[in-house]
Amino acid sequence: MSFDGRRFSPSCDRNRAPILEVLRRILPREGGGVVLEIASGTGQHAAWFAREFPHLTWQPSDADAGLHGSIAAWIAHEGATNARAPLMLDAAAAWPEAAEHEIVAMLNINMVHIAPWGACEGLMAKAGELLSPGAPLLMYGPFARGGRHTAASNESFDRDLRASDPEWGVRDLEDVVACAAANGLDHVETIAMPANNLSVVYRRRRLEER
Repeated sequence: MSFDGRRFSPSCDRNRAPILEVLRRILPREGGGVVLEIASGTGQHAAWFAREFPHLTWQPSDADAGLHGSIAAWIAHEGATNARAPLMLDAAAAWPEAAEHEIVAMLNINMVHIAPWGACEGLMAKAGELLSPGAPLLMYGPFARGGRHTAASNESFDRDLRASDPEWGVRDLEDVVACAAANGLDHVETIAMPANNLSVVYRRRRLEER
């Protein structure tokens, strides 16, 4: 941890550029609105991405109050004036009203495998409720496909996660896609990313298609 309270995750530095390339394709290119980031962790992504999209307002959040100081410190360090103070938000519980206004996109990085399945269900339910028709949700992280891990390292990681907490584990992408579909979100793209991760893009189904 730095003297100003910033926590550092090496993986955030490694994956931010590939994730940014996906965000540049799917986020609105003009106009305003809020990008709601669920599970912002250290805050490195929130601070860096906010600076890359000055026309948007970045709303970080995390269920761990102990990380909020780090998120705020990274925002200050990067000078991201379009990023808000972090919200207390547990995806599996009731969401604060401050997270429910003018949302043009949602972002969720490395959460569903280190949380109970209810967090994924809560995320999809709220994305289906809060996003405007056609607006995107981007998820990033390790996923199994067709019931099989995509790499030996992911299989080992999954074992470690489940040993730590039986409710955790690398999720099967088909299960996540089905959960999204049940909440009015269409899976539109899966993108292979470094270190055996995936970026998965969903869009809120248009009303006439629901």
